[in-house]
Parts: sequence; structure tokens; C-alpha cells
Amino acid sequence: MRSCCFFIEEEQARRKQKTGVVMRQQRQNWRMPAVLVGTLILSGVLGDNKKTSLKEEMEKLKVVPDVLPIAPKANVEVDYGNGAVLRLGNTLTPTQVKNPPTSVTWPVENGAFYTLAMVDPDAPSREKPTLREVKHWLVVNIPEMDIGKGEEIAGYRGSGPPKGTGLHRYVVVVYKQPGRIEVPDKKVASSSRADRYHWSLKDFAAKYNLGDPVGGNFYLAEWDAYVDTIPK
Repeated sequence: MRSCCFFIEEEQARRKQKTGVVMRQQRQNWRMPAVLVGTLILSGVLGDNKKTSLKEEMEKLKVVPDVLPIAPKANVEVDYGNGAVLRLGNTLTPTQVKNPPTSVTWPVENGAFYTLAMVDPDAPSREKPTLREVKHWLVVNIPEMDIGKGEEIAGYRGSGPPKGTGLHRYVVVVYKQPGRIEVPDKKVASSSRADRYHWSLKDFAAKYNLGDPVGGNFYLAEWDAYVDTIPK
């Protein structure tokens, strides 16, 4: 009986030892995802740090100082509703941006009025910008972010860079106004090129005490076949 009991106890001890090993392995396996999650979180943080800023991109492509004295602190999110979205200097085609954006958003303050402008500082070419700047869009007295209720001084006119002039920069800027402003400039229709050339966003902002821009974005575009269909 002693021998039988001895062997039974020995077998039970072996099973208990084996079970303990398995449980330790399972606990180790369960700890592994936590390590992986920590690594992924750290990678995400490091990845965010690698993202380029609006200031960096505007300075790299000379939007600052060619158009603005300093870079805005916030992005203006511009979406054309056809897959074309502004991404701090990405390349779009005149065909993609021929119609006004379907969505333009920026950080707003309750009750504030804003000015929205879009300019091309590279007319007729970046190497010889003798027509700088071209006023592609100008809307003032925008209540908060409702562009449709603002006063359109220059109707939206999409990119139309001449053939062979390379990439042009198209810069979208938003200013917070000190209040409502009176702009006596002649209204320019979207179909017209009149009163668009040799304009200065800096001078306009200074004239109406707009201060520093609160938001901005930009894209690049060069000639495509659509440009030849734009009314002269």
C-alpha cells in the first residue's frame, strides 16, 4: 500500500508541477500583447512628432515670406468634394479645383467675422512672377464659418497656370476681422480676370487691420488641358 500511495503522490506532484509550468507560460503569453501595445503607442507618438507643420511647409516652399510675413497657427481644411483635398503643398490639377470647394473649415470664435482669400504668387511663373499676386478668391465679413453669408469681393476662379510655366503655389488664408469691414473694391465675377492681378494680400490685411492670419493651407498646380477652356 505504501508503494502504491507513493507512486500516486509522485504522479500528482508531477502533474501539479506541469500545470504550474503551463500556467506560467500562459501568463507570459498574456503579457506579450501589453508589450506590443506599448510599442505601438510609442510608435504612434514618435510618428506624430515626425509630421510636418504648416509653418515648416510654408517656409520650405517660400509661402512665407512671399505671401505671408508669418505662418498661421492653424490649418484651413479645404475639400473639393471630388477627392481633392489640400494637404500643405500637395499637387492637384486645375481640373480638380475648377469649382469652388465644397467645404472650408477653420477654428472660429463665436460671433466673429472672417476674411477668406486665395492667391497665386507665381503668375505668370514662379521664376518671373511679374503679375504677383493673382486674386483667385476673396470673401469678407464671413460670420464665423458661413462663407455663403459673407460678402464676395472676388468670385472663386480656379487655377489656370499657363502652359510651360511649371508648378504654381495656390495659397488659402483666413483672417479674423476686428469687426465688420467696408471694402469699396469693385466686385469681380468668377468668369472675369479683371482686377485680379498685381494684388497684395499683405497690403490688404494691413489696410483693414486684420492682423496675423489665423489659418492657412496651400497646394501646387500646373497646366492641364482644362486651363485652355477657362474664359479669358
